[in-house]
Amino acid sequence: MSLSTQFFTMLSMIAMGSFFGASLDTYQRFIKRGKRKRLIVFLNDILFWIIQGLIIFYILFLVNYGELRFYLILALLCGFSAYQALIKHLYLKLLELLINFTIKTALFIRKLLLNFIYRPIKGLILLLIGVLLFTARILFGLVKITGRVLLWILKIILFPFKLIGRGFILILPNSVKKAVGRLYAFLAGLLKAGKNKYIKVINVLRKVFRK
Repeated sequence: MSLSTQFFTMLSMIAMGSFFGASLDTYQRFIKRGKRKRLIVFLNDILFWIIQGLIIFYILFLVNYGELRFYLILALLCGFSAYQALIKHLYLKLLELLINFTIKTALFIRKLLLNFIYRPIKGLILLLIGVLLFTARILFGLVKITGRVLLWILKIILFPFKLIGRGFILILPNSVKKAVGRLYAFLAGLLKAGKNKYIKVINVLRKVFRK
């Protein structure tokens, strides 16, 4: 290697030593060893060291095609020591400021989304549901009242026919009366079953609209 290549290689390794120190402090800040399982911490440690080794070798490959010399290891240690002595305290402060800024920004964005997007949309949906339920209750009430009025009118219309039918039955022979009685009982059963189903449907609708 030429002298210029060796010089740039040493500077690169010193810089990588400082970068490794900053990466290690950043990793220690986020790993939180006391709150995580040992296996997870162990796997993260292995992954961290593999990534750091690959990055250092990649930089070394770009500078001098991957030739490793003993003084390059010393340059790495010098860069790491320089970081520990000169940069670490300032870097940790900047790291905490960046973390706090990121957290506050994320909380601010979350609050904006809640107040200006989620809650208005939720309120609009609830309002539409309330309007639909109110309209359905009114329609249900109108249908119920209309049904009662129509039933009352039908009873008035059929009342004369009912009287005529009773008088007509009195003059019929007994065999015909029995047949008419069976037919009347059958029709009465059908009407009663229909009425029961109608009452069940009304009760279900009442429960739905009361919620």
